[in-house]
Amino acid sequence: MKRLRRPRRMPIDPYILLLLATVGVAALFPARGTVADVASGASTAAIALLFFLYGARLSTREALDGLRHWRLHVTVLACTFVAFPLLGLAARGLVPVILTHPLYQGLLFLTLVPSTVQSSIAFTSMARGNVPAAICAGSFSSLVGIIATPLLAASLLGGSGGGFSADSLLKIVLQLLVPFLAGQLLRRWIGGFVTRHKKVLALVDRGSILLVVYTAFSQGMVQGIWHQVSPLRLGALLVVEAVILAVMLLLTWYGGKALGFTREDRITLQFAGSKKSLAAGLPMASVLFGAHASLAVLPLMLFHQMQLMVCAVIAKRRSHDPRPEVTAPEPAAASRTAVGTGTRSG
Repeated sequence: MKRLRRPRRMPIDPYILLLLATVGVAALFPARGTVADVASGASTAAIALLFFLYGARLSTREALDGLRHWRLHVTVLACTFVAFPLLGLAARGLVPVILTHPLYQGLLFLTLVPSTVQSSIAFTSMARGNVPAAICAGSFSSLVGIIATPLLAASLLGGSGGGFSADSLLKIVLQLLVPFLAGQLLRRWIGGFVTRHKKVLALVDRGSILLVVYTAFSQGMVQGIWHQVSPLRLGALLVVEAVILAVMLLLTWYGGKALGFTREDRITLQFAGSKKSLAAGLPMASVLFGAHASLAVLPLMLFHQMQLMVCAVIAKRRSHDPRPEVTAPEPAAASRTAVGTGTRSG
């Protein structure tokens, strides 16, 4: 009877439902005029707070300890900021027959976003992978992404991506990097508080992202951007994203085998190297794309839910793989055999 119960881990992230509900609220009640100005200012402050908390959370000591797995971390970074963008550039051939240019911009931006931290750790742990390496890999990716994502966006998207310029990069530095560094500097004094109240601060994180989503999609509704997207185009976008995810999952798993990584490290590589962070991508898109952020973040929101559902299935299957460490009990087994043979001979 217990097997008939609903599984404890649902494939649909409840937070995604909150994000979709926020999009619905923005569609029905978009912020206009003074309310839009207030929402925009609050969104800017929320993004700065978000990255300040990221900096306060990241343990510098843990990051330095993780450097001993440098080959794995470099491979994760290569998947995140090299292989993914190459797939995004290859998708340019789908414009305009399959994807519209604004949707393609969002898809390309998706490939430039850093990897996740929390879900990569959770799936790595479920699949019995290298959890400490997953923590470091996700942290390194987030840290590198603060610089790499806007630089890659400026070079690959150019002026068509919402006005990338030196001013855009300056906004990234002031709104994302400076708060992050401030959090790192103050971690000595506030790190304990952040650790003790991480559940409360997680609500602040998620609330900030919901505010960013509401502001971005409100701007899209006011400007009538959604008239450019049809259900057929959205369906095509989902298919393209499914292909990209499948390629990255295969590349990270079999590429890790070719590079000689252990099973545990290959699991870490697969989950950290094939995923994209919604929490980091949404604030960056808000800064980089401005009024055009609504369409820019749509591919990322869809990909985020897709990767959670697919990786949950993979992690559960990996958790049932036979443990390669079964060779460890051999001495005990051997001694048991020796005793058995001894009794037989006696």
